[in-house]
Amino acid sequence: MHRIVDQLIELLRTTGSRQYGGERVSQCEHALQCAFLAVSEGTTAALVVAALLHDIGHLLDEEGEHPALTGIDDQHEEVGSNHLLPAFGPAVAEPVRLHVPAERYLCATEPSYFGRLSPGAVRSLALQGGPFTPGEVTEFQVLPFAADAIRIRRWDEAAKVPGLETPPLEHYRVTLHAALRT
Repeated sequence: MHRIVDQLIELLRTTGSRQYGGERVSQCEHALQCAFLAVSEGTTAALVVAALLHDIGHLLDEEGEHPALTGIDDQHEEVGSNHLLPAFGPAVAEPVRLHVPAERYLCATEPSYFGRLSPGAVRSLALQGGPFTPGEVTEFQVLPFAADAIRIRRWDEAAKVPGLETPPLEHYRVTLHAALRT
């Protein structure tokens, strides 16, 4: 089980050098910024790991660097969650799975949220079904880990700053190990 930590760090280090959608940061820089924001809020190890790995599905799939630009919803949230669940359990996997629905939720419940989305996020949102309907909002609100997914979503939108200094990837090795299922 501890081998997955090495594999995830290597995946972020190598494949994570890809550009993050249409943003001016790499996948790895985006992940590190999300984790940094989670740590700055003093959250749990599991939520820091979920923030770090929320987009790992983009790096695990075979759709290429920018699937949304070609009209493909790669369902990275499901790919990532399924990959992480056996090693980390639902406290990490569920916020990862729910971070896309959290964006749809926020767009439906906070009128100003949509206006803060980057062009790449707007493209992805359309592919993922757009803002939730009122019924979907109600269903989402009662899901375990919905609140954690909303936190990740907010960090996700803020984690696109070119050149932002964060702790290096290796800094999170201990946190990754701490979040593993025992």
